This record gives sequence, C-alpha cells and structure tokens, in this order.
Amino acid sequence: MSSLTVSSAAQSSEKHRKSFSLLFYRAVRDHKPVWMLEDMRTMVAFYQDEDASQRIYAPSEALLYAIVHDHQAYAQYLLSRYTDEALAKPGERFCCCPSSAPHLAMAVRYDRRYILGLILQQTHRIHSTASYSDQAGCFHTEDGRTPLHLACELLRPEAVVMLLGNGASPHAQDLNGLTPLDVVLEKLRDSKEVDGGERRQCLNNLLMFMPKVHFKMNGALGREPERWSKVLGEETYKYLTGRSPAPLVLTAMQTILKQLSPATFPDCLHELPIPSSLKPSGLPMTQRQKQRVV
Repeated sequence: MSSLTVSSAAQSSEKHRKSFSLLFYRAVRDHKPVWMLEDMRTMVAFYQDEDASQRIYAPSEALLYAIVHDHQAYAQYLLSRYTDEALAKPGERFCCCPSSAPHLAMAVRYDRRYILGLILQQTHRIHSTASYSDQAGCFHTEDGRTPLHLACELLRPEAVVMLLGNGASPHAQDLNGLTPLDVVLEKLRDSKEVDGGERRQCLNNLLMFMPKVHFKMNGALGREPERWSKVLGEETYKYLTGRSPAPLVLTAMQTILKQLSPATFPDCLHELPIPSSLKPSGLPMTQRQKQRVV
C-alpha cells in the first residue's frame, strides 16, 4: 500500500513539473516581463528525491526559448547576468549531443540577428569567439555543420558577415568534408536566379574573409568550366579555380577586413571610410541601431 502511495505521489509531482514547464514556455512565447520569467524559472521544482537545488530551467535552456521566440530583452538579461551558464550546454531533455554552440546555431536558424549579435559579443568575455563559433551544431540534425555552414545553407548573408567578422573559420568542414563555400556553391548551382540574389551575397561575403580558398568542389568547377563560368561569372570562376589572382578590389577588402578587431565588430565595419558598395552585403546593424530596435 505504501508503495502505491509513493508511486502516486511521484506521478503527481511529475505532472506538476510538466505543467509548470509548459507555463514557463508560454510565458517566454508571450514575451512576459523579464522579472516574471526569472521568478518562474528559478522557482524550486518538487522532485521525488526532494533535491531542492534542482531548477525548472537552467539559464542555457531559458536562452534557447528566448531565441526561438525572439524575446530580446530576456536574452540580453540572461547573457549579461549569467554569461557562462547561459552559453553552457543545455540539459539532455533538449539534446544529448556534446555541442558547444547550440545557441549560435539556433539564432542563425531562426534568423534572430539581434540575439546572435548579443551572443557573439558575450563570447569575447569568456573565451575565444573563433573557437566557440566553429563548434558544430547538433550532430543529429546538423550533420556536424558549424553555425557558418548553417547561415550559408539558409542563405542569411547578414549572419555570414557577423560570424566571419567575429572569427568564425570559413574553412571549417562538416561530416561530409564540405566547407561553407561548398554549401554556397551548391546553392548557386541549383539557383534559377540570374544574379544569384542572397546566394551571391553569401558567396561575396565569404570571399572577403578568406584570402586563401580551399573547398571540396574545386574539382567539380574544373570539370564543368562552361557551366560554372555562367553561374559565377568569368572573373570569379577563374579566381576560384586558381587560373587568375583575386580581383584587386577583393584583395584590398580582404586586407582591410583582416585588420578589424572582432571585439568591436560590426561597429568597426560601419566606420570604415569607404563606400558602402565595397563593404560586405547584408551589413549588420551598429550597436546603436540595435538598441533602437529593442
């Protein structure tokens, strides 16, 4: 009889925890005030083992919800108040993969540009942004792709600029050995747009941050010169296949961008005294512009 009582109590406790978790999720979705969300997040959950130290959601898990629902104020609070904890690996109920950059990948996937900028800023305070942003996303869903791979796959030129400007490597490879440049080239190959649109913007942004080009599809470009010359343009095609040096304008921009500090990016990019037409396309907003959005 006592075992039945314990079992019933455990089921009731689990039901209560799930119900409260759903309330928290909805509160973030509805953009409730930060103070209210923090009161809910830190409320002690009653577990069977009566471990009062356990909380409903860790800061890293709450940040994922803030990203999904674009709760910018809550994301800013979590990142400023709990920087290390907010960017830590979420619990297994979210993903069992040992990924170190799920928040970056999530911000790219949902196109949360403001929150992406916040995350990149905060990583400068705790460790190398380059090493963090080059970590792969979930191996169950991302095939080992880095956030930069994902930005290219989803054709987000602004995210490409933000990641590259903060030190992400354009040479990182996924589980299939593909670099972000390979991802963009595949997109361009399958495009029916005459000018390439966002595909072309992503390509141009990548090339500005990679003085040396290394990619898996190099051989494919060489085997189909007519097709790829049409897709890329003669000048870009010859550059990627090593048949001619980089265009002078591209070389100049590569040299300039190498001098910019990731810690002050993208503000330093806006401040460059050169025509905007020469800068990477899809240029991110400055910090002042971001603050006006919020």
